[in-house]
Amino acid sequence: MTSTADPLLPSRPESRASRYDGWRGRVSADPALRRRLAWLAPLAVTLLGAILRFWNLGHPHSLVFDETYYVKDAWSQWSLGYAAAWPEDADARFAGGETDIFTTDPSFAVHPPLGKYLIGAGMALFGADSSFGWRVAVAVAGTLSVLLVYAIAREISRSIPFATVAGFLMAIDGLAIVMSRVAILDMMLTALVLLAFWFVLRDRRTHLDRLSAAMAARRRPDEWVAWGPVLWNRPWLLAAGAAAGAACAVKWSGAWMLAALGLYAVVTDALARRRLGVYYWPLDGVRQGAVAFLLMIPVSLAVYLASWAGWLATDGGYGRHAADASPASGILSGVPTGLQNLWTYHGTIYAATAEITTAHTYSSPAWQWPLLLRPTSMYAGNTPDGVDGCASARGCLEILYSMPNPLIWWGGIIAAVWLLVRFVLVRDGRLAIVLVGIGAAYAPWLLYPERTIFQFYTVLMLPFLILALTLALQQIAGAAHAEQLRRNAGQRTVLVILAVVTLVSTFWYPLWSATRVPYEFYWMHVWLPGWV
Repeated sequence: MTSTADPLLPSRPESRASRYDGWRGRVSADPALRRRLAWLAPLAVTLLGAILRFWNLGHPHSLVFDETYYVKDAWSQWSLGYAAAWPEDADARFAGGETDIFTTDPSFAVHPPLGKYLIGAGMALFGADSSFGWRVAVAVAGTLSVLLVYAIAREISRSIPFATVAGFLMAIDGLAIVMSRVAILDMMLTALVLLAFWFVLRDRRTHLDRLSAAMAARRRPDEWVAWGPVLWNRPWLLAAGAAAGAACAVKWSGAWMLAALGLYAVVTDALARRRLGVYYWPLDGVRQGAVAFLLMIPVSLAVYLASWAGWLATDGGYGRHAADASPASGILSGVPTGLQNLWTYHGTIYAATAEITTAHTYSSPAWQWPLLLRPTSMYAGNTPDGVDGCASARGCLEILYSMPNPLIWWGGIIAAVWLLVRFVLVRDGRLAIVLVGIGAAYAPWLLYPERTIFQFYTVLMLPFLILALTLALQQIAGAAHAEQLRRNAGQRTVLVILAVVTLVSTFWYPLWSATRVPYEFYWMHVWLPGWV
């Protein structure tokens, strides 16, 4: 018996392939085009990120926010090998060109030296009196972060277009832009952490391939494989340890990321051994985990210790002789006195930073961060009406504040929740590393509810929220095997989202670049009471 369609019912419309799908098919069929796209796409988003970060980078020509610490410490450290104290009125004099008025007395620096060496290198290259020189190292780190987000997204999404989306979102986000235009440490920390994560993803791919090949060679028909191989040839993991060590040498926050990456490497290896049929896979994972520890931790410690070379090689640094009067005894007596002094200094740093509970107008506890309740103001300049071209009855403003694109931020938070649920359902290790990054960047700060902390710390969390959002957009766009009607609708939705996000970034960019705007324009951006 045959059936015919009811002529009274509308027939289902045939869906033509979208322009994106047509283009994707042409790229897949042309290896040369695919190769060109593989380097043109990251180049384009990185160039966009560079333009948004380097444009008018030297403005304002004054030490803004915590530049008062990091820029001056960077220059005295570059000159003396350690951070030195400055006169009380040093900020205005330094911006005016008096850059060598530091003393030889030590300054108590609460962060390791590497980030300040990088800032100092830019100052040495472009001049200590150049505000562009103060900030160039941070702008370079911010630009490289765009490229690294692209690279990580390429590993996770396996898609050049959606890796480009991730890099584009990082390029145009306000928090990433502002933190690349102010000479403080957090953007350099973020770039080095992203580098470590990319290295771990590269290691995961090559390590799991070698592990599968080794297990195939060991397996015999109808026999259990009790133990898997212990693999030492993991250069990407070694590189990840070095990058994470460098991150720790910028700010101690990098240590949480190092621990999280090490745990990720161990767990993914153990689970792979279970899938491959290793009978004693938990113990086998511990064996390989010990190797991962030896590959990552010693090199990270070596890199971290190397960042203190200037402090160790000179006598004037803060706490340089703190342990001389009471050196260690017993088994620790053989530790060089310089390292004992360094250990004592680290104890002093931890005690001082853990006890920072002073009230601050722009402090924001970690529980507030997902809600974006209190961005950090870093610079505000006022120009009265009629002065320097200001034509606003209420005057004009130039501001810098740690304000992300709110659609990217809130969308990333929602996407992170979705990603967690999806990971529970599908257990995909590629998704896990994004959750690892979000958790390691955020959760430790919840342990310090009384400490004075700020929303701009979330720049370390931002790239992983962008990766989560990108994976959500990829899901919305539809899988390759989905019906064409579904894919067309999903792709249009993604394009609309990206267009709106781009318009919001365009609307906000003047407030991310200290561009002078009328007071009324500024108030159009105050969507919540804490955004002032």
